[in-house]
Amino acid sequence: MPSPEPPAVSARPSLQHDAQPGAQPDAPAQLGATDRLLPVWILAAMAAGLLLAVFAPGVGDLLSAFTIGSVSVPIAVGLLVMMYPVLAKVRYSDARAVAGDRRLLISSLVLNWLVGPALMFALAWIFLPDLPEYRTGLIVVGLARCIAMVLIWNDLACGDREAAAFLVALNSVFQVLAFAALGWFYLQVLPAWLGLSTTSADFSIGAITVSVLVFLGIPLLAGYLSRRVGEATRGRAWYESRFLPKVGPFALYGLLFTIVLLFALQGSQVIERPFDVARIALPLLAYFAIMFAAGFVTGKIAGLAYARTTTLAFTAAGNNFELAIAVAIGTFGATSGQALAGIVGPLIEVPALVALVYVALWLRPRLFPSDTRHPSGDTGHPSPTTELEPRS
Repeated sequence: MPSPEPPAVSARPSLQHDAQPGAQPDAPAQLGATDRLLPVWILAAMAAGLLLAVFAPGVGDLLSAFTIGSVSVPIAVGLLVMMYPVLAKVRYSDARAVAGDRRLLISSLVLNWLVGPALMFALAWIFLPDLPEYRTGLIVVGLARCIAMVLIWNDLACGDREAAAFLVALNSVFQVLAFAALGWFYLQVLPAWLGLSTTSADFSIGAITVSVLVFLGIPLLAGYLSRRVGEATRGRAWYESRFLPKVGPFALYGLLFTIVLLFALQGSQVIERPFDVARIALPLLAYFAIMFAAGFVTGKIAGLAYARTTTLAFTAAGNNFELAIAVAIGTFGATSGQALAGIVGPLIEVPALVALVYVALWLRPRLFPSDTRHPSGDTGHPSPTTELEPRS
C-alpha cells in the first residue's frame, strides 16, 4: 500500500512570498509580483536571446565554442543554477516514501517510456511525412525524458517536490539503459513493420550518460549534501527559514539565463527558417497537450491527490531537449534537420509548459475540490524562488 500523503494547508505559494504562518487553510495566498509577471520575464528572456542572435551573432559563436564533449558549458551552468535551489528544498527523507506509491511509479513509467515515445513517433509521421530529417529529430526528442526544467514547472504548479525528484532520478536511470534500444526500435524496427522508411542511427551511450550526470547528477548531489550538512550543523528550522530563502531566487535567474542562451545560440536558425520551425512546432504543441492531459487523467483515475497528479503530468509532458540536441548533433551533424528539430524543442516547450502551469492551477479546484493537502505534504513548501517563512 502506498504511504498516505500527510495533510496540510491548501493555499498556493507564490513565487515571491509563501503564505504567512497561521493563515486559514482555504485562504488563497497573495500572488507576488514575480509570480504574476513570470510569463513576461520568460518572454523578455526569449526576446533578448533572439536580439542577440540577430544583432550580435558573434555571441552565439562564442558560446558554441565553450563545450566539453557534447555538453555546452554555458547551458550546463544555467541549468545547474536553475536546478540546485529546487533540489536543495527537497526533503530526501520524505522522498523515500514515494517509492512505495505503486500507482504513481507504474503510471509514470508507462507514460514516460511507453506512451510518450509512441505518441511522438505517431505525431512525427502524421505532421511531417515529407520531412524525414525533422521527423527523425522529433522521434529522438520523444525518447529523451525530462530531468531538468520539469522540476521548475512542477514547483510552480504546486506539485509534489519529493515525488518529482524521485521520478526524474528514475527517468535518468531508464534514459541511460533504454535510450539507444528505443531509438533503434522507433527508427528502424517499427517503421519496417509498418512499411515506412527507416533511419539508421548510432547513439552514443557515453554521451547519454554524461548528459544525465551533468544535468541531473551534479545538482542532485549538491542539493542532497546541502540539506544533509545544513540540517546536521544548524538544524532544519535554520535551513528552511534562513538558508533556502537566500538560494531560492537563483532558480529563476538560472531559468532566464538558460532561455537567453538557448535563443542566442539557435535564434538565427529560427529566424532564417520560420516555416520549418512552424511545422516542427505543431506536433510538439500537440504532444505537450496530449501528454499533460494523459497525466492528469491517469492520476485522477489512479486516485492520486492533486500534487502527485500534477507531478505525473509534468514529468510525462516534459522532454530532455539538452540530451536530444546533443544526440542529434553528435549523430547527424550540427547543421542537420534532426538537430534543428531538437533546437526548436525548448523554444516551444518553455512557453507551452508555462501555460500548462496555469492550466494545472485552474484545474485544481475543479478536479480536486476536496483536496486540502499541500502539494509537498508540508505547511511551508515554497515554489522555486519563494522566500520561506519560518513554520509555526
